[in-house]
Amino acid sequence: MPDRAPQPVDRQLPTDEARDLISLVRDIAQHEIAPTAAEEEGAGHFPREVFTLLSRTGLLGLPYASEHGGADQPYEVYLQVLEELAAARLTVGLGVSVHTLSSYALATYGTKEQRVEHLPAMLGGGLLGAYCLSEPSSGSDAASLRTRAVREDGGPSRVSAVERGGDWVITGTKAWITHGGVADFYTVMARTGEEGPRGITAFLVPADAEGVSAAAPEKKMGMKGSPTAQVHFDGVRVPDSRRIGEEGQGFAIALSALDSGRLGIAACAIGVAQAALDEAVGYATGRQQFGRPIADFQGLRFMLADMATQIEAGRALYLAAARLRDAGRPFAKQAAMAKLHCTDTAMKVTIDAVQVLGGYGYTADFPAERYMREAKVLQIVEGTNQIQRMVIARHLAGPETR
Repeated sequence: MPDRAPQPVDRQLPTDEARDLISLVRDIAQHEIAPTAAEEEGAGHFPREVFTLLSRTGLLGLPYASEHGGADQPYEVYLQVLEELAAARLTVGLGVSVHTLSSYALATYGTKEQRVEHLPAMLGGGLLGAYCLSEPSSGSDAASLRTRAVREDGGPSRVSAVERGGDWVITGTKAWITHGGVADFYTVMARTGEEGPRGITAFLVPADAEGVSAAAPEKKMGMKGSPTAQVHFDGVRVPDSRRIGEEGQGFAIALSALDSGRLGIAACAIGVAQAALDEAVGYATGRQQFGRPIADFQGLRFMLADMATQIEAGRALYLAAARLRDAGRPFAKQAAMAKLHCTDTAMKVTIDAVQVLGGYGYTADFPAERYMREAKVLQIVEGTNQIQRMVIARHLAGPETR
């Protein structure tokens, strides 16, 4: 049976423009995304046509500057858009979050010339991005990555970037790449110097560059419509004009991007949880047992109340972190807290939604089982929840002693 549309969330939005934006997103979610979500996820279909529509309507560049094709929206608004999209289909909500993450390095650390040349197509020209940090042997320990970029002249030069020009040759394999094989550009972290975080540099690599290829997508328990694949760089030549930031700055850029990206994951998690709650409430109020709706039974009512409370707490947490970011204040600790709490909430709420539906919750005729399968990955991507706890603890107690 088709998914039920999520009940509209009563949102506190800062402007009339933001309210109009949310209305537009809900219309797209209701008419263009949700009706085919279950069927397309089951078939493993990637909805590229939806991302084309989102790009055309300005929804792929929301938090970036309008002068480069963005929409000048604060994170407080952008994240609520992600939540609405993820509630309709996580493949779409997470895909927009990943695209925003992939555009972050150039938008934030690129030169004026680079932004003018590339950002309009990335933010509103139909292109789709992927973020390449993880590797087969470096996941949580991202600073140990092995993909290498070597200058044609054999190493870094002491002259300025403008004077030296030239090409970089990138060789290595990235793993667990969302949009691997379907993206139009890859933001790639590669080693250009010493071991450890200080030897990593960021590059903007076009997907059609010679030597770029993708493996077959991973076979996953959820989000089957979103391709996750290894991406191979076999002697890929890119000009120095596609290097983002300074040599050796790439890891700092990657961590800065992930602080914002974790807020995107948190918002997507609350979207999935809200969709699961809506499904559970709709079922519980309509299902009759012992002569009355099962929603009349106290045990189930309390379960629904706990689900709703945790969702509201998660929403408040990610919005509080977003407002810190919008104010230009440090937010890394709060981003880690939001990612941790919201994704754990999504897992718990979706499990409970399956329980509310009973046997029907375990069947593919209802979306609850899909929500549960999808929620699991959110506890893993963009820093596992164990890593989030380490980040939070470091802010509280300082680095670990050895």
